[in-house]
Amino acid sequence: MRSHEGQFSDNRPIRRSPQEKRRLLAELKETLAGIKPHNSPSLRTTLLARIKELETELGPEKK
Repeated sequence: MRSHEGQFSDNRPIRRSPQEKRRLLAELKETLAGIKPHNSPSLRTTLLARIKELETELGPEKK
């Protein structure tokens, strides 16, 4: 089935407000802090990359 213009299945990035980005950043940091040592190193690397990306998007006020 094909998607129609404007549907979430259009393979577009989700646009988030700065407040949503701050909330997501806090959740990711909490998740990173709770990761056990036996978890996959690639998971930790992915979380660190996403945290850095969000911090860059938010700018210097949220570091």
